[in-house]
Amino acid sequence: MARGESGAVRVALLGCGTVGTEVVRLITDQAADLTARVGTPVELVGVAVRRPHRHPWLAENFGHLVTTDAGALVARDDVDVVVEVIGGIEPVRGWLLEALKAGKSVVTANKALLAEDGPTLAEAADASGADLYFEAAVAGAIPLLRPLRESLAGDRITRVAGIVNGTSNFILSAMASGGTSYGDALEEATRLGYAEADPSADVDGYDAASKAAILATLAFHTRITASDVHREGMRGVSSADVAAARRLGCTIKLLAICERVVDEAGTESVSARVYPAMVPDSHPLARVDGAFNAVFVEAEAAGQLMFYGQGAGGAPTASAVLGDLVAVARNRVGGGRGPRESAYASLPVRAIGEVPTRYHVDLEVADREGVLAAIAGEFARQGVSIAAVRQTGGINGSIDSTARADDAGPGPARLTVVTHSAREAALSATVAALADLDHVIGVVGVLRVEGLGRAVSALGMGE
Repeated sequence: MARGESGAVRVALLGCGTVGTEVVRLITDQAADLTARVGTPVELVGVAVRRPHRHPWLAENFGHLVTTDAGALVARDDVDVVVEVIGGIEPVRGWLLEALKAGKSVVTANKALLAEDGPTLAEAADASGADLYFEAAVAGAIPLLRPLRESLAGDRITRVAGIVNGTSNFILSAMASGGTSYGDALEEATRLGYAEADPSADVDGYDAASKAAILATLAFHTRITASDVHREGMRGVSSADVAAARRLGCTIKLLAICERVVDEAGTESVSARVYPAMVPDSHPLARVDGAFNAVFVEAEAAGQLMFYGQGAGGAPTASAVLGDLVAVARNRVGGGRGPRESAYASLPVRAIGEVPTRYHVDLEVADREGVLAAIAGEFARQGVSIAAVRQTGGINGSIDSTARADDAGPGPARLTVVTHSAREAALSATVAALADLDHVIGVVGVLRVEGLGRAVSALGMGE
């Protein structure tokens, strides 16, 4: 008789911080509902925490379940499912591998571990017949991974792109709505609990890169790790960049973009990248504010799908964990299995330099004849087509004769160039060459412009 058929499905919980506390609460408060949904009781048999004294609520109400020895808890014979909400790589990887090899199902929210070594966990699950579920690893309460693994399993996904980090989105939203500086917006995010004392994982894109790796792996049936994801953070985004985006009818967002790319020879590859970019205000992602997440999925048959909601926080993330727990518990009771790893496509990862995108480049230039011709020449030499040019400042309007008279003023001129789509390598080489021109005082800012499946014109500037 399979474990769980004659009694409760017994759960060991590793970690009891913000998310773990909510998991315990939901298992306890919704016990009757869980029993009805699973077909047998779901029983919490142990909770592993490193420092019990930091969890007085847990000690008071569930003291008999608390242990500091996570390894021993995982190894117990009376554990059917291990739920992990600790995070990090080691020693968690060892505990989860031990559980899976013993045939115990695993529910985890550990995006870093999945992005680094998800295949090893998947292989252990396949070998023993256990389930590995991880809905909470990417977008909190938003049902996203299961639709990719199951609902869209019969379709061909071409792109998954969106906002997958609430902290960065809160900061950029504050900068856009209130004219706040990056530093002030980060301070507010920290005060409200959206940002950690060390915000590097969020603002430098590490968190989003791990999530992009998981999304690309599922969407394109290819093993993608965090090291395969091109990553750029948002520390360099300034109030001037936000203002420039507003003038163009855009909003800056930290995006995770995973695409199936086909080159001129018909060869397929995968691109996975994270960076701040301008998004046209007409795109739904531009209107996703605060700490919310939103992800667009594009598939050949289904078209465009948008998943939106709270991407972090104790209760939302615990909701996703409980959804996975119900799924694996049902499988154990009914003798079924969840989806296994699908990596049959094994597509190569396209280098960032070969990925097509558009650039918005702000230059401070000398106000004299011939500057525009010299700048346009550098773009032409790299095979990059210019979509629009705008000048502000300058004394005599000699750079751009179409500039309005009320834009003129003393001192150097500011030139803004928006390109058509071109290879990243050609665009970055152009910017490097511009910085060396005698006419160019400095490259003030460079941001990508992403249409994300929608046509992007010259962004209000005219072709």
